[in-house]
Amino acid sequence: MKQFGLIGFPLTHSFSKKYFADKFEREGISDCRYDLFELPDIADLPQVLQTPDLRGLNVTIPHKQAVFPYLDRLDSSAQKVGAVNVIRLEEDGTRTGFNSDYYGFRQSLEEWFRGLDTDTNGLKALVLGTGGAAKAVTVVLTDLDIPYRLVSRTASTDMLTYDELPDVLSEYRLIINTSPVGTYPHTDECPSLPYDQLTDQHLLYDLIYNPAETLFMRKGRERGAATHNGHRMLVLQAEKSWEIWNS
Repeated sequence: MKQFGLIGFPLTHSFSKKYFADKFEREGISDCRYDLFELPDIADLPQVLQTPDLRGLNVTIPHKQAVFPYLDRLDSSAQKVGAVNVIRLEEDGTRTGFNSDYYGFRQSLEEWFRGLDTDTNGLKALVLGTGGAAKAVTVVLTDLDIPYRLVSRTASTDMLTYDELPDVLSEYRLIINTSPVGTYPHTDECPSLPYDQLTDQHLLYDLIYNPAETLFMRKGRERGAATHNGHRMLVLQAEKSWEIWNS
């Protein structure tokens, strides 16, 4: 039985196990299983790597960069983004890190843009959060020639703080939440934006998928903004993971 799984902490919000279980049943794949490996400390990864017949792992918060010392090489996708969310165990016992977030985010963003009535030319973006997912998002924005600014709770010369957003929100129409704020079960939380300044020209993309509509999205929708959650991105990156593991 080929073994796959997800490492991260916490994993109570993860859709991966059900997604792959449904995929295996739907496609008649009987020799594979997918499990969750909750790892508060990345130092426990070697124990997971001893799992019999382990072929591949997905990696989520907070380990997308912490896994680097446990890998033998990085694919160009991981080098470009600077974060790993897929590990492939090679036949010779070595481990290769990949990044499928880039593919999932770019494909889902372009699909969303094509379905919008709003003009997306000349967009500038705010990226909320600075973790591994933000790295994939910013590389995609760079490749699509969409200027962006990172937003953090901590003041920095190359980042905006949330306190500065009232001065720039009219200029930056695309707002992408890569932080975990608002994820189930903390559904009554949202990033600290001046939501009363949002208009029907703003586009809010939340990488969170549980709940399907976060408070961030709902507050935007109530101001007329277009909103999009992270479910499609996850499906795309999950399928990309499967492709990587079986290539």
